[in-house]
Amino acid sequence: MPPQLLPASAAAFAPRASSVNVVLGSKVEPWLTQTLKRINRVKRPLNSIPQHQRCLTETLSSPNAIWTLASLMLPKAPESELRKDSNPLIEAIFNYQLIHIEAYIVHVDMVLRNEVAYKLTPDSIESLIEYHKDVYCVNAKADTYDWPEKEQHAKKLHEDFVQAINKFVYRTHVSALEGLEEEGAGELLCGKSEEVKNNIMGLLNKPLLPPPPKIVDVVRQPPLLPSSPVGANMWSHSMHSSAVPAPVEPWRILPSSPNATSVESTAPIWANMALNEIQVTSPGIPYSQPYSTAGMFYSSPMVTAPIPTLPLPSMLASQCGVGVGYGGFGWDRYQEYTTTI
Repeated sequence: MPPQLLPASAAAFAPRASSVNVVLGSKVEPWLTQTLKRINRVKRPLNSIPQHQRCLTETLSSPNAIWTLASLMLPKAPESELRKDSNPLIEAIFNYQLIHIEAYIVHVDMVLRNEVAYKLTPDSIESLIEYHKDVYCVNAKADTYDWPEKEQHAKKLHEDFVQAINKFVYRTHVSALEGLEEEGAGELLCGKSEEVKNNIMGLLNKPLLPPPPKIVDVVRQPPLLPSSPVGANMWSHSMHSSAVPAPVEPWRILPSSPNATSVESTAPIWANMALNEIQVTSPGIPYSQPYSTAGMFYSSPMVTAPIPTLPLPSMLASQCGVGVGYGGFGWDRYQEYTTTI
């Protein structure tokens, strides 16, 4: 994209130059020739590019070469001071004003970008600045809640608008010169006025925003790992508690192998207990972190009741006869054997 070249007169707060910067191409468009012949009362020769450039520069540099870019209907006073009337026409007459946005041409380029640049007149800039300060800022402060730096924000909002409206330069296609009138004045055609209006209203209606709320960072304590000193005590406590088994009642002792001896040893205990004394209560297992299965296995304490000495199956082989047995033990004499015990 070609660079945007503008003269010094287009800068912010710069005065209007005595001559407009006009750059024409190697060929002049027929519509430009017809426009220049139409606006000049005195017939001037337009047979070459230098003649077109001289005629256009002198016409646009005239003090009366003021263009009307748009017209804005704006309130005269803040919302709280507007007149209330049942007749809408009376309200419009007393409460609103029409501000004409006028500008002059500072640059014409028919070589690189084919554009014409307009800068607002000092009177239009002053009218917009006055409206923004006396009306818009007052309404903006009334529509927002109070905070300690509200006045400073409103002042900064107005200062930003002053800078923006002084820097405002409207660019459009060079075909806009078809709206040129006598003495260099003119008016935008083909709906370009609506575009200017939207651009200026965008500068006027910058909102007055309160500062964003401060975000407070919540510092959360990191989770304790088993390797930390505090976690070490916890783990040692859990390991100590799991190493010492909880007391177990004798009747809950499970035999290590399914033999007749263990069954017979627990039978007298159940027989001597009354019905109301049989109450199974599961001991509470202490909670430990982390979960370990070490506490689920218990070592069998010593049995208080004397266990009778049983003869080995090999010693009973001679007494069992030829009966079918397991390891020499006769199952047909099981009842006799249990009676002796």
